[in-house]
Amino acid sequence: MKLKERLVMAAMGFSLAVVLLVLLDINLVIPHTEHVNSQHGRVRMGGKDSEKHKSRILQKTPNQGQEYKLSKSEEENSNSDSKSKESKDDFTEVVQFLMKISQKHNRHWIASKAGRPEESNPTIGEVVSVSEAEMTSVWGRFQYGISKEEMYSAKAPTITEVVDTMRQLPIVGISQKEGGTQLKLIIEYEDGGQALFKPMRFPRTQETLPNHFYFSDYERHNAEVAAYHLDQLLGFRRAVPVTGRILNITRDIYSLAEGDLLKTFFISPAGNICFHGKCSYYCDTSHAICGNPDMLEGSFAAFLPAKSVAPRKTWRHPWRRSYHKRRKAEWENDPDYCEVVKDVHPYNQGRRLLDIMDLAIFDFLMGNMDRHHYETFKLFGNDTFPVHLDHGRAFGRSGHDEMSILAPLYQCCVIRHSTLSMLLTYHSGPVPLSAALNRSLSSDPIKPVLTNQHLEAVDRRVGLVLQVARECLDSAETPENVIFIRDELYSNVKPDQPVDDGHYFKREKQ
Repeated sequence: MKLKERLVMAAMGFSLAVVLLVLLDINLVIPHTEHVNSQHGRVRMGGKDSEKHKSRILQKTPNQGQEYKLSKSEEENSNSDSKSKESKDDFTEVVQFLMKISQKHNRHWIASKAGRPEESNPTIGEVVSVSEAEMTSVWGRFQYGISKEEMYSAKAPTITEVVDTMRQLPIVGISQKEGGTQLKLIIEYEDGGQALFKPMRFPRTQETLPNHFYFSDYERHNAEVAAYHLDQLLGFRRAVPVTGRILNITRDIYSLAEGDLLKTFFISPAGNICFHGKCSYYCDTSHAICGNPDMLEGSFAAFLPAKSVAPRKTWRHPWRRSYHKRRKAEWENDPDYCEVVKDVHPYNQGRRLLDIMDLAIFDFLMGNMDRHHYETFKLFGNDTFPVHLDHGRAFGRSGHDEMSILAPLYQCCVIRHSTLSMLLTYHSGPVPLSAALNRSLSSDPIKPVLTNQHLEAVDRRVGLVLQVARECLDSAETPENVIFIRDELYSNVKPDQPVDDGHYFKREKQ
């Protein structure tokens, strides 16, 4: 075959190969006309055959969809705010409403007292007739000094003494606290005092895993410390004193441990001393608490008075979550749920519903979804504060603002004048809440207690609370239907209303 014929044949073969490649790859160039539907990683082609195929689909609830929209909106607002601080919302109309209500009641709009009337404020020591001579220890002065209105007064020197004692006093005894889902230890001091110890499990930078539910999350020792300081800065003073402390596991825990707790100690492959105790969750070798190599951080919370001296009543929170991976609580499905709550004593008048609003705001600022019950001191009846306890699952997701925590606020649209004033002061004043919180936490032995991301989240969430308050004011007939400068001004008393015995709100939607 001549060279010319060979070249012609080669050219024809090359052309044919190009045509075949184009034909085979045409589906990649021209889109399919058939419908493609992908759900949970399953691809389904349209057509008659596909009609026979059935798949089980997990649907998002309407609330989840709304939360997604809110979170996307929050991200956009956050980005725009970072670009231009000049555009920061100062909530001028909310300030004007506060000023008008204050002028009407002859009070300054920046309230220093949480909407409470000037009346007697007895302490536990006064109610049970304990003399000052019997309150010789720092623990007794704190416990018997708890009053009807607050855990401690604004300038109580006893609180500083309690915190310093928990940080410095030698430990002489240790035992595991019974009950609960995670490990907690009861610390005994040489002067007879006690504290509740929650150990460090992981670094500050490790946040809640995105696919973990709130009820399966680890507890964080630093969250307990930060919550105590935040409660104080908000002017609530309803949380027990908490401090951080660094322990030597060998000296402070292992040498004092006994029984089943002692059996759980071991040395890890990395040479660190570890233990896990016994509890419902996360108490096994794979979830052990380890030192570095034997130094361990933890939070120390002061004990409340013994229940034999000052009994407490436990209340099921009206906005309690279902603690189930599929089931929703009633309030998550009923936008008018607050009308049910307001029709039940003691939420129908006085301070209790307003206390629940404070608690919701407090939890939202921390990202705490784990609020299932709360307690009050029986000695003071129903007209007293709810104790702010157990915040180990707070400060878990700095980049996510869980708006459903504010359900009590946006469903009821009531808030204390003093609480709203405090939030506005932190939002628009010279010292933002993040700076005040960081400064307060800087004195703790385990500083830095919070990462910068969590501090920034606190400021962002202050703005979101104020936005919800503004929306409530926009839809209200009068601002005084939303903002209450005194607790006794709130009343929804009607004949034959049910009474909550502590377990009234236990119904859940399937």
